[in-house]
Amino acid sequence: MQVLIAIYLFISFVLIFFLIQPFFNVFISLINKEELPESENPKEYDFGIIITAYKNVNITKGLIHSLLNQTYDNYRIYLIADHCDVSNWDINHEKLTLLRPQEPLNLKAKSIIHGIEHFTRTHEYIAIFDADNLAHPNFLRLMNKYANAGYLAIQGQRTAKNLDTFYACADAIGEFYKNYIERYVPYLLKASSVISGSGMAVETELYKAYLKSPEIDHGKHLWKKMLQEDKILQNFLLRRNEKISFAWDAVIYDEKVTTGEEIETQRSRWLYSYFQNMPNSIGIIRRGIQNVSWNQVLFGLITIAPPMFIQLFGAILLAILGLIVAPWMSVLILISLSVFAGNIFLTLWLSKVPKSVWRGIWSIPLFVVKQVFALFKMTNPNKNFKHTEHKVNVSIDDVLGR
Repeated sequence: MQVLIAIYLFISFVLIFFLIQPFFNVFISLINKEELPESENPKEYDFGIIITAYKNVNITKGLIHSLLNQTYDNYRIYLIADHCDVSNWDINHEKLTLLRPQEPLNLKAKSIIHGIEHFTRTHEYIAIFDADNLAHPNFLRLMNKYANAGYLAIQGQRTAKNLDTFYACADAIGEFYKNYIERYVPYLLKASSVISGSGMAVETELYKAYLKSPEIDHGKHLWKKMLQEDKILQNFLLRRNEKISFAWDAVIYDEKVTTGEEIETQRSRWLYSYFQNMPNSIGIIRRGIQNVSWNQVLFGLITIAPPMFIQLFGAILLAILGLIVAPWMSVLILISLSVFAGNIFLTLWLSKVPKSVWRGIWSIPLFVVKQVFALFKMTNPNKNFKHTEHKVNVSIDDVLGR
């Protein structure tokens, strides 16, 4: 019995740590201001922009137009139309290269490699976009500012392209929270931001080295069981102790889920990837301790933190068990859970989220339930992990004018 109580107390303290850590990180970050070094000889870096489209090339038109209307000029776009019908493609521009692989690639990493192999010139930074994204007119100009500050890996702020359903608003709330907790706060605390998966730019030679890493080579043969590319990239960078900066004002708009089925499909992939990545997060923490690297330790702690809904249900379960085992622990857990919940509202307030997003608060319980269902779809990735179909075809002017 004493052993079981000791195990219960250990698990409870670990959970309490993850519940209150985000609040303390936010509190400390409020004292720190962004200090972006200014280059003595600023330059306009050459960006090679890769867009990966799968089965639907038309959804990229809004993104292409938003990139062609940037307030920055030194770039070229490479659109990889994998498994797409391009017979009716009608955008022709000197800055755009349309690539149609002869054989289906069926993997984002392969599409990116295909794009790099067909670069028309040597680019200094590689920027990655998903087909459904839109880029703010100042996106590249701001990314260039961070490149001039010496950063080799830069993540932009990904936010909602559509807020037309309660599910989309709830999804947007999660994105705002993660942007602040996992990206902006670590950056202010002199550590690395978590990569979003799109809207990031990495120095070309560094990115090519990542694509040659064993994880990418091995992942090509795993199909849907492959660890998500963004996690492989951030693990690669952190093992080298590189810092991933976060450009708050470099905004990318991303399509949010609109149905319960889409939530289950998307979150099942994310949850599978989270559990896959746990050994990597532990390894980065270990490296950070050995190297006395705050960058690695904090990044590892942030990426190993359990998903929010697991922390929620775990806290409730442990608080109930505590009534039998250790009532004082139940009190500590409930206090920590209150701090965790309050911090969510604090970060949304600090992020100055649109009023329309707040309505998604009421749909969060249903959103959480859908994520629980997603847990049961992790058992067979090749069967259950489906490509998310993008449907929201709007322009950057539509989004900025709402």
